[in-house]
Amino acid sequence: MSREYVLTNEDFLVSQTDKKGIITFANEDFYKVAGYTLEELIGQPHNIVRHKDMPKAAFKDLWETVKKGKVWTGYVKNSIQGGGFYWVYATVYPMDDGYMSCRRKPSKSEIEDVEKLYKTMR
Repeated sequence: MSREYVLTNEDFLVSQTDKKGIITFANEDFYKVAGYTLEELIGQPHNIVRHKDMPKAAFKDLWETVKKGKVWTGYVKNSIQGGGFYWVYATVYPMDDGYMSCRRKPSKSEIEDVEKLYKTMR
């Protein structure tokens, strides 16, 4: 079982991508939690941090929502480079030249609820 990194209440992960999902900006909280340097993330597809447990349906909903110009919110389990994972509550904003994602710490009960839901979505 891989180790979980639990975000602090002060952690606020921000990234920006182009329309194809390629990372163009990452703040320090994001790249440190994900286990990368800034240089390792810029130019990579955002799914570099996607965890294998995430149901495809969640990302299908995300992309369908933001491509319509609407804001998407949801819970995401991400991978840490070198092993491990972390949960976030994400808000993804469509912009003229891409997308911005802002992520914060979800509560333990929110994670427990979404884990149950995601297991039904395989």
